[in-house]
Formats: sequence, C-alpha cells, structure tokens
Amino acid sequence: MMHYLEKLHTILSQDRIEMITHIETTQTDLHKRIRRQEIRLGGNRKLKIYGTLQCGSGKKMKRDNRIFFSTESNAIQNGFRPCGHCMKQQYQTWKNGLI
Repeated sequence: MMHYLEKLHTILSQDRIEMITHIETTQTDLHKRIRRQEIRLGGNRKLKIYGTLQCGSGKKMKRDNRIFFSTESNAIQNGFRPCGHCMKQQYQTWKNGLI
C-alpha cells in the first residue's frame, strides 16, 4: 500500500499530461493506440472518473464524454478519480482520502 501512495505523491507533483478524447480521434487510430498500449485506461470527461478499458460502466458512456489515458498517472495528474467498479482497491484508497 505504501508503494502505491509514494507513487501517487510523485505523480501529483508532476505537470499535467494531455488526454486523448474519443471524439477527436478515428476508430482506426484508437485501435492502433490500444494495440501499441499507448492507451490503457478510459475515463468520463464530465464525471472525472477513470477505469479499465474493459469496464462495463465505461462502455456505456457517451462517446462525447469518453477520454483515454496511457497510464493511471496521466489520469490522476488530470484530476480524475478511480472507478469504483473496475478499480476497487484504487477507489477505496481515493475514498479514504489517502490520495
């Protein structure tokens, strides 16, 4: 647990990283980035929540609200919180105020 918190502290002290919005990329480009593992997480732009690409909640959101990140660090740096469905441990850490 401490390793995770130390990592988050380092992450939060860095500059914000650019996000990739779904509406500003093509399906082909999106699939290429996922295959190359340039995109590993998805998020909801309006709710400021991020999670895995396989998360059922994420698959249901509107394309206009969908955003992508290469790492968890990128999502946190941009002010997003973990999803309570697919990232339970990270969500509990966030909820308990440890992030």
